[in-house]
Amino acid sequence: MKRATLIFNPRAGQLTMASKVKPVADFWRARDWRVTLRATEAPGHATELARQAAEAGEELVLAVGGDGTMGQVATGLAGSPTIMAPLPIGTSNALARELKLPRPQLLDAKAPFEASEALMAGRVQSIDLTHVQSHTETGYALLWTGIGADGFLVQQIEPRPDWSKRLGPIGYGIQIFSLLHRLPSMHAVVQVDDQTLEEDLLLILISTARLYAGGLIELSAASRFDDGLFEVWLFRADSIASRLEPSRAPLMIRYLTEVQLKMERQDPGVTTITGKRVVIQTQPKMPCQTDGEWAGYSPLTCEIRPGALNLLVPPAAPSDLFLKPGIPLSELV
Repeated sequence: MKRATLIFNPRAGQLTMASKVKPVADFWRARDWRVTLRATEAPGHATELARQAAEAGEELVLAVGGDGTMGQVATGLAGSPTIMAPLPIGTSNALARELKLPRPQLLDAKAPFEASEALMAGRVQSIDLTHVQSHTETGYALLWTGIGADGFLVQQIEPRPDWSKRLGPIGYGIQIFSLLHRLPSMHAVVQVDDQTLEEDLLLILISTARLYAGGLIELSAASRFDDGLFEVWLFRADSIASRLEPSRAPLMIRYLTEVQLKMERQDPGVTTITGKRVVIQTQPKMPCQTDGEWAGYSPLTCEIRPGALNLLVPPAAPSDLFLKPGIPLSELV
């Protein structure tokens, strides 16, 4: 019988979502999968559970949660033949949006089963991961690594209080809004492959994905998950924003609005560089995040690891997300 481990974060998304995990496991069991349930107990625990599943020779790991859980599971499976199947039940579901997977709605209990059905009919794609080494943490990023503004927000928000989880994305938005007036800036030296820049910045974002901020902002319509490259986005702090905290929030909001409207190329405050390795040093030390999870402080080194993860994607996943063809799951297990 085909073997799978279902890893879930009982604290992901709205609190009632955890009750859906056992029926989802039963859904896979009814289709000839032997499924073992494993609940995460602490930050980073999903990585260890995924690594154990890979070492045990499991064919599949069902990653149930938001983007943070997906990123932790990907870290545990990096370099192994075990396939990751993403089942979105969480606040931030950018990966699900990228792959056109059904996402959970407040009063809709069908999404995890619809996503499971789609994945069973799907294909396996070998995708790149970004190896991330901060001053205190080592791991992989599935979608993005950020240093500066978004690292600060993650550091302040996580772990989220129960009231915020109950409100879902609205609660997350309330927390972010309450912190915008405190966004930090930094002086950074950024080396992307053989190119070096020195700037005052609000945010440095390293991304292999098209979408950002829970999938609400499209960074790049041309990104591929398997092209061996990431994009490094630099968002500059102007002279006023470098000195005054209240001025940084409007500037960051302006930048993200320009990105969403595809107007950022007209703004000298936004630079995008494509590369395979980036080394970042900052003054002062700045908080970092990977896939919306706390990832320590700068300095930061990121390197692309081509084909490091076998990812199960649904038939609806856009073919132009990938350069290479996938292999149907039915041919592999």
